[in-house]
Amino acid sequence: MADIKIRLTKSLIGCKKDQIATAHSLGLRKIGNETVQPNNPQTQGKIKKIVHLVTVTEE
Repeated sequence: MADIKIRLTKSLIGCKKDQIATAHSLGLRKIGNETVQPNNPQTQGKIKKIVHLVTVTEE
């Protein structure tokens, strides 16, 4: 499977605790952090939960 690059573009301040936990589980802690994750259903579910906070690009 292809990998996807996820970048945190908006602040986690004011977000629900579960959204913050989801971002942290992806390795995103500060604005501008990027991580490369495998493109699988688990990762897609996490992205869907915080889609308003991140930008996603395929590698």
